[in-house]
Amino acid sequence: MKPKTLQQAIKYFSDEQVCIDTVAALRWPRGPVCPNCNGKEHYYLATQKRWKCKSCKKQFSVKVGTIFEDSPISLDKWLVALWMLVNCKNGISSYEVGRDLGITQKSAWFVLHRLRLALHDKTFGKLAGEVEADETYIGGAARFMHKDKKARHKGATGWVGKTAVMGVLERRGKVRARVVPDVYRSTLQGHVRQHVEPGARVYTDASSGYTGLEAEYIHNVIDHATAYVKGNVHTNGLENFWSLLKRGLKGTYISTEPFHLFRYLDEQAFRYNNRATKDNFVDDGDRFQLALSQIAGKRLTFKEVTGKVGQTIN
Repeated sequence: MKPKTLQQAIKYFSDEQVCIDTVAALRWPRGPVCPNCNGKEHYYLATQKRWKCKSCKKQFSVKVGTIFEDSPISLDKWLVALWMLVNCKNGISSYEVGRDLGITQKSAWFVLHRLRLALHDKTFGKLAGEVEADETYIGGAARFMHKDKKARHKGATGWVGKTAVMGVLERRGKVRARVVPDVYRSTLQGHVRQHVEPGARVYTDASSGYTGLEAEYIHNVIDHATAYVKGNVHTNGLENFWSLLKRGLKGTYISTEPFHLFRYLDEQAFRYNNRATKDNFVDDGDRFQLALSQIAGKRLTFKEVTGKVGQTIN
């Protein structure tokens, strides 16, 4: 029986063999496959907790070819960290993970970034039906800036010095959020065209960046200078998502570098897209199982996460 609470998860995954069996079952539903030669004939070395392929004679563990690869941290800690990340509504800090799991804050920070890579949505299908589109800005408020930095931005608009994020939300469906270089019309509309089916009903605010969408979509506009809702015309779904995102960034993570922002977007989008609703009951165990099923084929090294070398996201 799969665990349904954090306490149950800690007890359940306290046995290393249970962790291995759980990851192996999700990664290889039809039995382990050698990552070196794709061979299916093998035998298990119980004392070493790994398999040996009969074809290429090489040994492999359940960690090879996943976000866990080359990590000295045991699977029981990895899986509990993943459970907390996908089920804590406002995120969880590396300091808290470090204290709870008995590892350093630096290791916990790296663990969380590798886990966020597993939450990256690789779906390429487009959203349809009723879709909201909106943008927001992530960064510190001017009133909290050092006086020298505030002086440099004096007279500038509110978004200067912040990072722009663009989002599209299918009502009663999923959200997709991406960091964008600017909020020019070509960027905003290009994002909508990339993620939304032509002919869909698109709801936006009165920003001039969305002018022209009516050529491909049924475009409805709400002017926030006069109202926030007019019947079915609003962007409140995305406003709710932005509120959850910023609550985590400001309340849990405190200071987020723009270089890493896309990882936190993936994290928040995963939790939002797999939330429990009236039409879709999802519990903590379901979110954990889904996230764990996405660990294979993804690798993030410390050099990549610190920007010393480039990273490619498949």
